[in-house]
Amino acid sequence: MDAKDILGLPKNPFPATQEKKPRPQKETQRKPDGVHREVYALTGGMAPLMPTIEVSHLKKRQNTEKEKISWQWLPFTSSARTDNLQLYHWVRVVNGVPPTGDYSFAKYNKSVDVVKYTDEEYKKHLTDPMWSREETDQLFDFCEQFDLRFIIVADRFPYPRTVEELKNRYYSVTRALLLARASSPGDVSGNPIVKEPYNMNHEVERKRALSVVLSQTKQQEQRDAEILAEAKHIMESRMASKSAEDVELPVNQIGNEGSEATAHAESISLLNTNHLSSSTAAPPTAECTSTPASLRMLRVYLRTHALEQMVQAANSSAGLRTIKRVDQTLQDLGVHLKPKVPTKSVCAEHLELRKEILTLLNLQKQLQNREAEASVNRDNSYAETPSTPKRSYRGDVERSLIPDSAGFGGDRMGKRDHKRKAPGRFTDAPPSPPQSKRPRKLKSSDG
Repeated sequence: MDAKDILGLPKNPFPATQEKKPRPQKETQRKPDGVHREVYALTGGMAPLMPTIEVSHLKKRQNTEKEKISWQWLPFTSSARTDNLQLYHWVRVVNGVPPTGDYSFAKYNKSVDVVKYTDEEYKKHLTDPMWSREETDQLFDFCEQFDLRFIIVADRFPYPRTVEELKNRYYSVTRALLLARASSPGDVSGNPIVKEPYNMNHEVERKRALSVVLSQTKQQEQRDAEILAEAKHIMESRMASKSAEDVELPVNQIGNEGSEATAHAESISLLNTNHLSSSTAAPPTAECTSTPASLRMLRVYLRTHALEQMVQAANSSAGLRTIKRVDQTLQDLGVHLKPKVPTKSVCAEHLELRKEILTLLNLQKQLQNREAEASVNRDNSYAETPSTPKRSYRGDVERSLIPDSAGFGGDRMGKRDHKRKAPGRFTDAPPSPPQSKRPRKLKSSDG
């Protein structure tokens, strides 16, 4: 018996053998040449939507069948030469056609255009008692031949002349010719030779100083460095003192009618501030202490860290909490923590306001300390007032009735009573009030 018998189902509702439909065979595609098997399996044989490599980027194959390249020993001429010398070199020839044109390296031939002068120009503009016509002609020929390489010119020059003298003669002649040939001086004013004339004395002194420096020993170099450092330090101190004197003067007093009164008021306020700061241990208000030496040398304060350095120098003796209170006070007054127009006068006023706020906070702190000390002294004075007179207790009376001439036992008993009934620590305290007893209940017989 099986489940079909229990359910009453026929045992063979379907035919015993069912024919299976054959699956259609997939058409196998052949892998194209030039494609890897893994790539072909991933793409399924589909072509990419966009080409991965542009054809224009590929190197074209040379048509070696049509081109025939050979190397031949052929003559050539160069435009850089003036003697028409003919030389030979190996040339790459394509299909039997040799290359044409100028020599490829002739473009690197650069020469200097040296001016030429006539006899009339020399007599009129270039005459010099220190130089003869033959020396000048020889100099210009060598300058043209050696492209203004004055070291070589001085080596080849037949007359005893230094390099500086040769340079001075060449540039002075060239400058005189340019000015003489120009229609107006403004036409050649931009020329470097006219704009910056050669200074022979300066060049000689420069080379002499350079030779002295190069011939120095280690000890001389160290001594010179110390002297330069000391000179720099002296110069900075002088500039700092001069700028400090300029800062002490009022900024907007030039041309004002009340300049003297303003200066007098500022001096009085400065003295008062110094006095208050010295009495309340406030930071110094002098300009030289609040401004670093490197910043006092500045004439204009830009939007940089200069003001921050001055503020830090002014608040160097104050704590972090005090600095925050100063910033909070500035915000309460509607003043920006950093001036929007940080000129010299505005920065000076901003620092002065910070100093005054810092002095005010120090005064408030000193006042609170004084008030606290006064309150403590007042409390101590109240505690030291005389108290009420002492009352005689029962123990004192009983101790006074004991005679001194008592016997051994009586004497010991008196000492024991003195220890037990002495007021001790209760002498200063007032006696405790008597405690009330509970009333006795009335009985019926009492009524």
